[in-house]
Amino acid sequence: MNHQMETTEEKPLINKIAQSGLITIDLEKFYPAEEWVEIDLADYLFKGLILKEKEFREKVRNSPWEEMHGKILRVFCSTDAIVPPWAYMLIGKHAMPGVRYIGYGDRDSILSAVIKENLEQNLKEEQYADKRILVKGCSTKQIPRDVYFSITERLLPYCKSLMYGEACSNVPIFKQPVSRRRN
Repeated sequence: MNHQMETTEEKPLINKIAQSGLITIDLEKFYPAEEWVEIDLADYLFKGLILKEKEFREKVRNSPWEEMHGKILRVFCSTDAIVPPWAYMLIGKHAMPGVRYIGYGDRDSILSAVIKENLEQNLKEEQYADKRILVKGCSTKQIPRDVYFSITERLLPYCKSLMYGEACSNVPIFKQPVSRRRN
């Protein structure tokens, strides 16, 4: 039995995604790398509910601020205490010289604010002028939902098109009208 092998010319593989000019933005790259620390204001209050100015000032002054240097500080209150605005200012005065970021509330809202700040500092919208942009969909870290509003707002005035997902499977969000395109 004679087996005859067919010879076929191998065609080079063409990476159409690479040739498409599609620019992928991975929001995980804007995720904070810094360690988080937390202050529960209830720990600074009499019986967790009442702010006594002298004692509060002393506790704030004696807090380990140097241990918070370069970290993200989340301030919250685990009780229903009424805390006057100046108390936050006093904590800020002591914390701000060293912390990377300070915010009040739940972790997701602070995470969102830090990611948006990182976008503000590191995303140069002009480099996306008239480009096809894909905001990466799959990630290992949870990106707060309002960050997607922020990235959309920042890119729409510049990009030619905006998509979400992966290069092989994406959802179109915006396509610049032909009348608005620059040549």
